Amino acid sequence: MKRLTVHLLWFFLLLCFPVPGGAQPATAGSDAFETLMGKIRKDFLKNPSARVVEKGLSFYSEADGSFTDVDYASIQRTNWPPLVHVDRLMDFTYAYTNPENPYCGDSTLYAKIVKGLEFWHERNPWCHNWWYNQIAEPQKLGVMLIQLRTGRQQLPAELERKVLERIRKDGGDPAKWTGANRTDIALHWIYRACLQRDEETLETALENVYNPVAYTTAEGFQHDNCYFQHGQQLYIGGYGDEILKGVTQVAMYTQGTRYAIPQEKLALLSKFMRETYYPTIRGQYMLFDVLGRGVSRTDVTRKTHTALFAKRMMELDAAHADEYRAIVDRLEKRQPAFHGVKARHTHYFRGDYTLHVRPRYAFDVRLASTRTARCEYGNGENLKTYFMSDGCTNIVMRGDEYADIFPVWDWARIPGTTAPQLDSIPLAKSDWQTPGTSTFAGGVSDSLYGVSAYRYQDDYAGICTGGRKAWFFFDDEVVCLGAGIRSASGKEVNTTVNQCLAAAWGEAVVSVKGRQSALPAGESRYGSPDWIWHGFVAYLFPQGGEVFAARQVQRGDRQAINLSEPSQMVEKEVFTLGFDHGVDPEEGTYAYIVLPDVPAPEDIEKYQKQAAVEILANSPSLQAVRHKGLKLWQVVFYEAGEFVHKDLRIRTDRPCALMVREEEGGKVRLHVADPGQTQTDIHLRVTLPGLSRKAQEVLCPLQGSGIYAGATRAYDLQF
Repeated sequence: MKRLTVHLLWFFLLLCFPVPGGAQPATAGSDAFETLMGKIRKDFLKNPSARVVEKGLSFYSEADGSFTDVDYASIQRTNWPPLVHVDRLMDFTYAYTNPENPYCGDSTLYAKIVKGLEFWHERNPWCHNWWYNQIAEPQKLGVMLIQLRTGRQQLPAELERKVLERIRKDGGDPAKWTGANRTDIALHWIYRACLQRDEETLETALENVYNPVAYTTAEGFQHDNCYFQHGQQLYIGGYGDEILKGVTQVAMYTQGTRYAIPQEKLALLSKFMRETYYPTIRGQYMLFDVLGRGVSRTDVTRKTHTALFAKRMMELDAAHADEYRAIVDRLEKRQPAFHGVKARHTHYFRGDYTLHVRPRYAFDVRLASTRTARCEYGNGENLKTYFMSDGCTNIVMRGDEYADIFPVWDWARIPGTTAPQLDSIPLAKSDWQTPGTSTFAGGVSDSLYGVSAYRYQDDYAGICTGGRKAWFFFDDEVVCLGAGIRSASGKEVNTTVNQCLAAAWGEAVVSVKGRQSALPAGESRYGSPDWIWHGFVAYLFPQGGEVFAARQVQRGDRQAINLSEPSQMVEKEVFTLGFDHGVDPEEGTYAYIVLPDVPAPEDIEKYQKQAAVEILANSPSLQAVRHKGLKLWQVVFYEAGEFVHKDLRIRTDRPCALMVREEEGGKVRLHVADPGQTQTDIHLRVTLPGLSRKAQEVLCPLQGSGIYAGATRAYDLQF
């Protein structure tokens, strides 16, 4: 202990006496470190069953304190086997220290904990994956030592010192890391500081926990409110989970003290959680394409455990407690998936990601450009992910439409993507941080509606396929267009509309030239069907095409997509729908409209009679859709040119995505974005003869726009 600053003296006083805002008063004779450790113990409190303890004891070796079924020499990068040793000692510790456990105060169990820790220190297991050495193991050991302080017998001082020294030596320096990794390392620094009563280490640790809660162009929270880890890779889930877990955890420990999370950082955290993180969770399940390589893990999309983060925020961010309460109710299934959900449309221009949320459904699009990284496959996980970054989509109402489907997926038919049907899915050039190939990937948004576009071309590993793809988002429908689809892969090229779990109720229905029939078992082919209905979602095909549809059992081995999973054959019934563009198409196109929340096939006919949307253009240079009810045009220019539709004429000197919406009183609202992020000014000329013969000249200044080069600009036009 080097110094006790006035700053820290205030910290001690505030921790030891009642303060407003929910801080817990310390008991007589306690101090800051004891108060923090009390909160940490409460956070991890558990009561292992006798069965769990006895199972661990059955493998325990009296000779040296090891477990006979643990491979201590293993250095495998995921599910590191030696960590089982620490986990069992954790169970022993909580059984020994919990007054409600039959093993509480058991001197024999205590002796096994001591001997087990001695063995761990002497054996010194090490993993090839740094995360286990610097995060997982030190965190568990730190919590274990804090809990053991409450035992009937205290851990021998020399043994505790050795374990703490191992944590310090192997645990790393949080300041050398970014994002969630920085916060995770700082957590065990807090544990060590409390155990050693080290004010300087505590101060450093807390600074490193809160430091990553800031907007950055490196790993961490981005200026568009998404999250990156492992370079410029979208990681709203996975590493997003980790940083929320760590920061909210420490914020609860320090609430009501001088070390409480600063208000501006709490506001950033709250915005990310309410507007990005939780909107990617539908009911209890997270959208699969924001999870990174973790998507290949068993049941990973189920996010019920994240209710804990929202519960913490109900206390930390009381102004938004009702929103967090609704989130918790959805995650704990007290309320349906639509409960408390607000309409929102966001294009994340830093993350190349679009999220469209309505109370009745959610729909997203994940892209990859030369500015962002493809979904990774490191540590032998997510081995068939290649096409997931090329315009994949989630279409969810309940949330569980893709729950644990991934072992049986046909990974050449990922929803939303256009891909050759290769014999095997290629691995990207690098398992970590491989950039995308597109220079034009982005979207325009007014916070409720939007259009996203992707100029796709990939010549890697025999893929040799490209096209122009766009998604147009409204309230009741999403219009999906593709044009200029070309391939020299020598393989059949498919655009997959969906590949999800087959609905557990009812049958899929197909309409061809007005005649309806049930979708038969196996895969079927249809020439220009009217629509297909499955799982309360309707898919319309307004421009025809060669469509395949299937409802069939698919099988796959978990280990084929994740080497850390045991070899296990999985079998599920899957619904698949898509377009067959043939072998090596030269100018392929597709058009489909997704209508979620359609109770019955007859409701599709009602929708078609309204004809709310019009597809106005679908070519390699221009794609455009109009929603008549909203008086809204959405247009993608892949090159400079002009778009004309009845009363509207738009000319641009640069590629761009835009929306034009007529409002009352002759007002017109224009939204513009550059998916290429070229930082080059865009000149537009807009004419609406129905309102005025005079054209409006609009300059969209983008020079020097930097990190906001892909952001939407809004203009009010008065005709």
